[in-house]
Amino acid sequence: MGFQETYGREPDGVWHAPGRVNLIGEHTDYNDGFVLPFALRQGVTVAAARRDDGVFELRSLQSRSAAEVTDPTPGSVDGWAAYAAGVVWSLREAGYQVGGASLLIDADLPQGAGLSSSAALECAVAVALCDLYGIEVPRPELARIAQRAENDFVGMPCGIMDQSASLLCTEDHALFLDCRSGLSAQAPLDLTGLTLLVIDTRAEHELVDGGYADRRTACEKAAELLGVPALRDVTDLAEALSRLGDPVLRRRTQHVVTENHRVEATVGLLRAGAVGEVGALLTASHLSLRDQFEVSWPEADVAVEESVRAGARGARMVGGGFGGSVIALVPTARAERVREAVTEAYAGRGWAEPRFLEATPSAGARRLR
Repeated sequence: MGFQETYGREPDGVWHAPGRVNLIGEHTDYNDGFVLPFALRQGVTVAAARRDDGVFELRSLQSRSAAEVTDPTPGSVDGWAAYAAGVVWSLREAGYQVGGASLLIDADLPQGAGLSSSAALECAVAVALCDLYGIEVPRPELARIAQRAENDFVGMPCGIMDQSASLLCTEDHALFLDCRSGLSAQAPLDLTGLTLLVIDTRAEHELVDGGYADRRTACEKAAELLGVPALRDVTDLAEALSRLGDPVLRRRTQHVVTENHRVEATVGLLRAGAVGEVGALLTASHLSLRDQFEVSWPEADVAVEESVRAGARGARMVGGGFGGSVIALVPTARAERVREAVTEAYAGRGWAEPRFLEATPSAGARRLR
């Protein structure tokens, strides 16, 4: 069913915002640290048309459900529609007056895979509404507006990475983002001879009700005890760890500080054209996420182990944790063997069959027509 069949008219335009994979730099964004995501080809597409009655009618081809909203406020909209309605609210809170619209939403990102489908939805709706109403918002500011929709409207305390990746990434590059300043630079991601394989572990990724907020709270507490604005500001890790009596806070701090270093090292390798050497950093990141930040899950650990055993240069879980996907950097000639090894390992444990996606660094949100 298309827009014409749904609303009885042609859309005023069609917009697309991509999902993302974070190459490295997990749980550093809300610690004012560094991240290195890239946009996927897959994402969320919105066909939209203005309407003059002030109503926002939201329909999704995936859920076959609809919502009508006139004056969205936090807590007034549930489910997937809250992410879209939150963008309307956040734009208005920022002083941008958007009127009503009919929106038909389609997605080719697997839900629950940790590939930032929620941020893609927010960003697709944001660029659509700005175009429909002739509103010019700098992309970094629009990322903040979309982030606020998720933080204050949906109630998910995410950092700025996902929305920035969906709006700012360019083709064949990763986005080196300083989450404190908002400054970013494009880092070349030349995959000649290599494949970035995304493994959907089929363990559903859910952060609103998961342990993500607990991790964020622990990082904030550790920073307060250390007398720094955020864990990004820790310069002497050994000294900082010696001052933290709580072993949990020590582990959280160790991950964030070392992960920031891994991001900077990865950027250096990308700029030097040594993409294959990034693999060891990916695996080190996963071990830290598993042991220090404790956000991994059994299916991810097995996917990482089997990928590396089958010839991947390195692999790690991606996203907030507690389910979702793994990314493996694989010589293209060994990609099929990695798929087979992970699939066989899952079958042997009686787990759902994993799904695979070859990740291509792509452009950010844009109008399609």
